[in-house]
Amino acid sequence: MHSSDNNLINLFQDFLKKESASGILLIIAALLAIIVANSPLSGIYAALLDIPVEIKIGVLHIAKPLILWINDGLMAIFFFLIGLELKRELLEGELSEPKKIIFPAFAAMGGMLFPALIYASLNWNDPAALKGWAIPAATDIAFALGILALFGKRVPIALKIFLVSLAIMDDMGAIVIIAIFYTSDLSVTSLVVAIASLSILALFNFNKLKSIAPYILVGVILWVAVLKSGVHATLAGVVLAFFIPLRTDSKDERSLSKTLEHDLHGSVSYVIIPIFAFANAGVPLQGLSISTLLEPIPLGIILGLFFGKQIGVMLFSFIAVKLGIASLPENINWKQLYGVSFLCGVGFTMSLFIGSLAFEQGGTEATLMNDRLGILVGSTISAIVGYFYLNKVLAK
Repeated sequence: MHSSDNNLINLFQDFLKKESASGILLIIAALLAIIVANSPLSGIYAALLDIPVEIKIGVLHIAKPLILWINDGLMAIFFFLIGLELKRELLEGELSEPKKIIFPAFAAMGGMLFPALIYASLNWNDPAALKGWAIPAATDIAFALGILALFGKRVPIALKIFLVSLAIMDDMGAIVIIAIFYTSDLSVTSLVVAIASLSILALFNFNKLKSIAPYILVGVILWVAVLKSGVHATLAGVVLAFFIPLRTDSKDERSLSKTLEHDLHGSVSYVIIPIFAFANAGVPLQGLSISTLLEPIPLGIILGLFFGKQIGVMLFSFIAVKLGIASLPENINWKQLYGVSFLCGVGFTMSLFIGSLAFEQGGTEATLMNDRLGILVGSTISAIVGYFYLNKVLAK
């Protein structure tokens, strides 16, 4: 086996370990947020998230409450890491071979389409609620891998690779959805600055600039321009990642992209994502009843995550195999794949993020709480059922 192959395997194993640990931290952060939001500290929790934070440099003025700095700022770093992982997978990893892309790509398409259809069918007559159609279409890779990791060596590596590939495809879909459907009125001036920043980044990449500092400096300018443009600021993170050089001129030279990916994983997995979860998962449970869960928004999300994901993933996977354009990965069977389809219904991080975009403008506090409630319940049911089902079908 070549040293480059060993490096890729080590990187993948490192990725799995950190994502699994991140899943556990996510659970802790989410539970802590729910406890605090339903305790005498709820007022402090709400006041903390509403703290105004301002940056003013000359004519540049950015003023947002703390929660939006988390959702627009810290999550841009999360999306930057997604971009680095996506670029590596497309150029060197599991998604670099067309025949290996088709199967998880089909599964991901089905896993996004059916949850969206279920949600839309329940909220069709409410234009405001319909904005949340993409909420159940997402998969939380950290949570899903965290649950899969509980089975240790009982999980075939091909099953882990399938879940990672599907989740990355899911993230690609979410990025496209955010760019197209959650963009507000555009600012021409800001877009011009963003395009100029991209031109400079392209020049850096063409000249194979080895220092990270110029990329980050222009990346910050790009983030501010995108933030002011009306396009969601987190997309700047994804775009920046694609300009960071992945390949090197010699075997002894370190890849700037892989180095960044490795260095960022810890802070994103153990700090940024748990902070995001704590800031967004605090749902007041006072007065909660079955009738609350049966309202169109939470019910659409719950049914979309639990039923839509498993139906979409399995149906499109089956179609891909029956059409002969893809084959079931070696060493895994349909029962194991079905277990993973449940885990795809754990939407959490990306679902919460899309929910904040869908309802942050024009949405009421009740709407925001209903969407979070649906995400928490749908993700929890998917996680529990997925765990017990996989425990039954995976070899002891």
